[in-house]
Formats: sequence, structure tokens, C-alpha cells
Amino acid sequence: MFTMLFTLVASAFYNAGLTAAQGYNAPLSHPLQSILSHAHNSSLYSYPTDLTQGIVPIAIHSHNDYWRTVPFYSAVSVGAISVEADVWLINGTLHVGHELSALTSARTFQSLYIGPILDTLRRQNPNSSFVSGPTRNGVYDTASGQTLYLFVDVKTDGATTWPAVIQALQPLRSAGYLTKVNGTTVSAGPVTVIGTGNTPLNQVQGVSPRDYFYDAPLATLNSTFSNITASVSPIASTDFAAQIGDVRNETLSAQQQTLLAAQIKTAHDKGIKVRYWDQPGWPIGTRNAIWRILWDAGADLINVDDLEAAAEFWQNRG
Repeated sequence: MFTMLFTLVASAFYNAGLTAAQGYNAPLSHPLQSILSHAHNSSLYSYPTDLTQGIVPIAIHSHNDYWRTVPFYSAVSVGAISVEADVWLINGTLHVGHELSALTSARTFQSLYIGPILDTLRRQNPNSSFVSGPTRNGVYDTASGQTLYLFVDVKTDGATTWPAVIQALQPLRSAGYLTKVNGTTVSAGPVTVIGTGNTPLNQVQGVSPRDYFYDAPLATLNSTFSNITASVSPIASTDFAAQIGDVRNETLSAQQQTLLAAQIKTAHDKGIKVRYWDQPGWPIGTRNAIWRILWDAGADLINVDDLEAAAEFWQNRG
């Protein structure tokens, strides 16, 4: 079921690729078009890990990913290396949605994220006579060492919800797919889980060994949270609008640029990656300009709401 959903999402991108291929100066011959269009019928043109064939991972974060047409798979189809799920613990079940009114019994952390991610990773790590033991390939066939950042935004009480999140990760844990830390030693895995929202720091920092991390507040890494290390928080985030302020002319003021550079430097000096959220979404020119400014300044994940626009910007005009 999970693969069928992914196929539906990816088919448009595949067809667009054929169209692009046929758009070169010399049109493809009818015999070659026939071979290309019927290639899916031959075992010669498929292989065990081809679920994400041809998708190049890019440094974008699928903000509010559960709003996508097909959560998780829509993000993977454009190469996003980070997704985000808002979770609410209600009657022992982790439901996914932006607010209480959006929750359903079917849309759970298990059904929208744990199950699809596990299925994808099993397909990228098949049993094979060509390997000597279990593999730990990531979701992307083109970059099997790329981890997928899974941000879990805890909406209900953190002290009770976070243990439920840890328990829900057990299928990925049992398969050996989670990034782990023991002391200060981090062992990278196909999935890196980062708690945000109401995630309690005291249930992450100081816990060892563990296979989950904390989304540190970027703006206070040099003050209140100066004791945060990369083994606790591989990524730190902050509200762009609250920190940097209003942007009107597709550029930052000198003061804004100085603050942006200082925050990124503080994090990078600690070995921590950077993500800003709540950037301008409109006008489109301003949105794209901020993506470019953040990337040039050293932000490691670009927070996006429009996946297709971000992918096109990144690949063609970014």
C-alpha cells in the first residue's frame, strides 16, 4: 500500500522527465520512444532499491508535512531530507495534525510516518545474496548515506507524550535504522529523530544511550542554552520573523544580516546545524530571496511549505 501511494506521487515527476527528455533540439525517434515508454515491463530496467530511483536529496525541510497530499511520500518525491509531524497523545494514541479539529482516528504517527518510513527503508535494504549482512541504507537511492530528519513536534503535555513517541519508534529501533548516541559518540543511521515543540529537554539531555535528539532554540545557544552540544541537538531552530523581523525589499538590513550571521556562527561553532521557520511565504519573490539569503548565509535546512516550488527553485534557479 505504501509503495502504491509513492508511485502515484512520483508518476507526475517521471512523466515530466520524459517530456523534458523529448524537448531537446532533436526529437526522439518513435522506436526509442517506444523502448522508453515500455521499459517498466522489463526486469532489465528495475532493481531492488529503485523505489527512490533518480531522486536527488536536497536540504529542505517539509514544514507541516502532514498537510501534504501524501505525507512523507510527497516530501520524498522531491528529495526533502527532513519532514515534520505534529503529534497529539489522546487516549494512548499519537494522532497527527495541526490542531485538534484536524485529527482523525486514521491519521496517526504510526500510519503516516513510522509505517511508511519503515516500508521505504526495508525496500532500500533488501535481503540480497550480494551483501554479506544487514545494510543501513537511507531512503534515497542516489545517496544511501543521507539521513532523514524526522522532527516530532509534541503538541500535548511533553512529560507524558514524549515517552509515547519513544515507544512508537520501536519498529525503526528494532530494525537498526535510528541514529544513536552513546555518551558523546553519535552513530548515524537512516533516520534521525528530533523532538521539538513541547519535547522536554530533561528527557533527552543526559540520557545515554538514546536514539532521539532535541531541537535546540537557536537564538539562545549563546546564553540560556549554551550547554547544548551537537550530541543533544544536531539541529537548532528559531522563528525567522521573531528573530530577524520584517522583510520588504527581498534583502536584509545590515543589522539583520549581522544577527543572522552571528546566530549561524554560534551553532556551527558547536557543530550544530541551523533551521529557520516562519519565513515570508508571500510575495513569492521575497520568499525565494529569503531562501537564497539563508542558504548563502549557511543555514543547513531551508524550511519550506511549497515543496514543488522549492525543488524547482533549488534545481533550476536557486
